[in-house]
Amino acid sequence: MPTPSPDASDIDRIRARLAASPRPADLAARRARVDALGANYPLPDDVHVQPAKARDVPAEWTATPEADRDRVILFLHGGGYVSGSLASHRHMVAQAGREAGTRTLALAYRLAPEHPYPSAIGDALAGYRFLLEAGFAPERIALAGESAGGGLAVATALSLRARGMPLPGCLWLSSPWTDLALTGGSLDTKAAVDPLISRAYLTELATAYLNGADPRDPLVSPIQADLAGLPPTLIQVGSAETLLDDALRLAGVAAAADVAVALEVWPHMIHAWHLFYPEVAAGRRSLASAGRFIRARLDGASGA
Repeated sequence: MPTPSPDASDIDRIRARLAASPRPADLAARRARVDALGANYPLPDDVHVQPAKARDVPAEWTATPEADRDRVILFLHGGGYVSGSLASHRHMVAQAGREAGTRTLALAYRLAPEHPYPSAIGDALAGYRFLLEAGFAPERIALAGESAGGGLAVATALSLRARGMPLPGCLWLSSPWTDLALTGGSLDTKAAVDPLISRAYLTELATAYLNGADPRDPLVSPIQADLAGLPPTLIQVGSAETLLDDALRLAGVAAAADVAVALEVWPHMIHAWHLFYPEVAAGRRSLASAGRFIRARLDGASGA
């Protein structure tokens, strides 16, 4: 018999823990559960955290002593547009900044159902404008997002392009949700192995965020968009994700539009496995890979 992969063993422990704490029905409890996924991981002592306001959007800087003050990751958290926060992703964002050698600015964009589409896009644009006004050159900004935040990052880049604004130096998308019409086959084929995201749950999330908008609108489902002109993009996805097809199809749409796109499929990984990087070796390696990509792009390297 083949030897079990250490990566599979790592993520199986996380999978068992998640299964033992099923998603509650109450929205406030669901938000608390998502926050707890990351908030229980302590930050290293050398991470400096500073609350901020990006225009009117609550935000948070993180930095390590080695961070280049002129380079930044603008991060949009996951949570299906209805949950997630600065607290839920703080440890992961700080580690991504360490690997990339940058500061990070995470945004607490407004959430549905209280603030449905397009509120989150407006807040992400405000965060980007805030960085430009603070003196960051656009080519020294990495626009990043996880899950819904990944789709939001693409929508933000498309909105910048439509406004004739300068685009960031690169995009980093982890486990991106890019199809709110929910047409990906992996929603069913990976349902038994992804403990975080299911078709039924995504249907609830999409309904709350869309609030009657067309799920095929390119600004909510970037697989429907013309991505021409977008900056070099790294897409990371786990092979055990129900959103696997969202990432694979987005990479194809980007490649067809002549975007320099790098796609990484991480074996055995579930949705948002980066959150568990202190316990999952593949989480640490995937963040290191993202850091190398961002360093190269913000250094002005060419190619994907």
